[in-house]
Amino acid sequence: MTHMRLKLIMAGLAIVVAVVFLAMAGVREGWVYYLPVDAFLTGEDYHSQRVRLHGTVADDNLDVNRGLLMAGFDLLGTEQRIRVEYKGVVPDMFKPGHDVVVEGRLDESGVFQADTLMTKCASKYESQDGPSPPPDHPDVETPE
Repeated sequence: MTHMRLKLIMAGLAIVVAVVFLAMAGVREGWVYYLPVDAFLTGEDYHSQRVRLHGTVADDNLDVNRGLLMAGFDLLGTEQRIRVEYKGVVPDMFKPGHDVVVEGRLDESGVFQADTLMTKCASKYESQDGPSPPPDHPDVETPE
């Protein structure tokens, strides 16, 4: 009976170690939610790894082909810009002047090759007076 119990304890320990290892690897891969364009371009250590970039779609140099599932555009930071080539479904809210997050990596020619494109447009969900307070906010009257 003790030999069987030892085997179960060892198997359980191996499973726990494997789960902890996979959790740590997953956390390390997804630790940075996204980088601003300027931080990415000034931080050379990011250039060799897969990252998420946040910026604004430039008004110029925009080429979108929804039929071929492609988009090429410049992503603007505060002071710098980077060329992005995206392959995949182009979201309906993808437009010049909108904030986006792209995920991918920099190629040898300095173009960011993205395979994920997410639009960010909080202003669509705000009233003209600004963002609405949450429903449980003291300034919001609730009907009784």
